[in-house]
Amino acid sequence: MQILDTRVPAVLLRIDRNPFHHGTLGAVRSLGRAGVEVHVVADSEGSPVRRSRFVCEMHPPPPGSSTADIAAVLRRVAARISRPAVLVPMDDASALAVGRMGEDLTGGYLLPRQPGRLAERVADKAELAAVCASVGVPHPVTLIPESPAQAAAAAWQLGLPVMAKWSRPWLIPAGTGLRSTVVVRSAREAQDLYLRGAEAGSPLLLQAFLPPGPDRDWFFHGYVGRSGTTHGGGAGRKHLSWPRGAGLTAVGRWTPNPELETLVERLTTALGYRGIFDLDFRRDGTTGRYHLLDFNPRPGAQFRLFEDGGGLDVVRALHLDLTHRPLPGPAPLPGRAFVVENYAPLGALRPRPAGRELAWHAPDDPAPGRAMWSLWTRHVPRRLTQRAARLLSGPAASQESDDATAGGAPGLEAAVTEALEEVARPVEGPAAGGPDPTVVRPRGEAVARPGTRTVPAPAPPPAPPADAPAGSLADSLADDEKASSH
Repeated sequence: MQILDTRVPAVLLRIDRNPFHHGTLGAVRSLGRAGVEVHVVADSEGSPVRRSRFVCEMHPPPPGSSTADIAAVLRRVAARISRPAVLVPMDDASALAVGRMGEDLTGGYLLPRQPGRLAERVADKAELAAVCASVGVPHPVTLIPESPAQAAAAAWQLGLPVMAKWSRPWLIPAGTGLRSTVVVRSAREAQDLYLRGAEAGSPLLLQAFLPPGPDRDWFFHGYVGRSGTTHGGGAGRKHLSWPRGAGLTAVGRWTPNPELETLVERLTTALGYRGIFDLDFRRDGTTGRYHLLDFNPRPGAQFRLFEDGGGLDVVRALHLDLTHRPLPGPAPLPGRAFVVENYAPLGALRPRPAGRELAWHAPDDPAPGRAMWSLWTRHVPRRLTQRAARLLSGPAASQESDDATAGGAPGLEAAVTEALEEVARPVEGPAAGGPDPTVVRPRGEAVARPGTRTVPAPAPPPAPPADAPAGSLADSLADDEKASSH
């Protein structure tokens, strides 16, 4: 393991109040095992993370998600620690807030020097397509409707079903029942979703649907240091995701992929990106091209998959680089696996092979794993009861999911089904994809973003077929929101 500068503490910042965010626990353990003093600014109410023996101190989260709220909390924490600390944002909202504060934090924190507001550009799903077009990275065709009628027309133009996303999902208020990502199966659903834009706080996007299949879902993690070199990550393949085919990685494996590495290097180099990143890709089964779906300017929840033979991961790489310690060359461990026990219980129960890490259980830090299962056994039945009540109340309500506070946990029926299916089949489910990186606002004359081609605004078909019927309980659960932890 690299020798980190243990005189410099680390502060992990998480605004999302998801108690089941295993990525935060992974960062606590990674730095704590290296002897770094770890402070966590997050909601600790019921969170298993607070039980970790590697947590030096838990600090209350900001009362709101505004930049001023976050800045005030970070100043208080910096004063308490009384020496500069490496700051690690663990979710999109905190990463973007830290990026906006920039120089205001330099007195108390060590941060990568990110050009301008690049983090906001790549995290905004409406901006990401233009970014991809500018550097030649495939991205799903993306339409931005500006009225309910245009939302319906865009759904027909793309071809149902389509993926619907909110441009800035971190702005979705808790309690709305809105998902960050949802499968839209009818024009009426697209219209209804568009009408909730004021609640979501950002524009609705519709993206083309790419049929599922084996070997389609990939991710790439890394840390781009001051020199512009990427460290501490690699390419991984999702063997199981939750929800199926459109959610966080429940079982993943480190799988070298030179084509993906080339795409990522092209993207980060062209942008001048600095810091930790987590990218999600979907491979088109027809063309074989990898389409970038999400660019997260912070650690992905499964970043611990990429701890290499020298003990380096993206969080340790960040700490080493910002404290001006040497960053070693890569020592990849292809085949290493990562399993999130509460989403893939059968995967966690199998005999433990070499090179596999569990998200919650660790022999040197067992308390968080025990706390997670205690919380989970109470949470899942409550979640299933809430979901069943919504499904029984009507088709419109069946499209809703629990807010971010619920942690994106599956209902009992779907969780058991997913676990039993894990061994027998590849990842399945909806995905977004398409041949050209295009963004269009269908509003009379379409407006294309720089670097994209212009597409005529879609017009509603003269006689659209009837809307598709609502799915079963299992289908609705499987189409749940893409969790913010990736």
